[in-house]
Amino acid sequence: MLPALLSPLPGVGPLAFSTAGDAANGVLPFGWDVAGFQTWTLVYLGVSSLAFVVVWLVGYLRR
Repeated sequence: MLPALLSPLPGVGPLAFSTAGDAANGVLPFGWDVAGFQTWTLVYLGVSSLAFVVVWLVGYLRR
């Protein structure tokens, strides 16, 4: 039995997958689904890429 500090949060579900099929079967944490997770991952990657390019351009133009 795991100590209370090492057990997952109550109501959250698993924080790691034991097989690749876990995500396909809807065992994502925090009530996410695969399509929403993919969408928000792409949004995050797009925004962070845009921020990287903006910072790079501002640094180049200030030089």
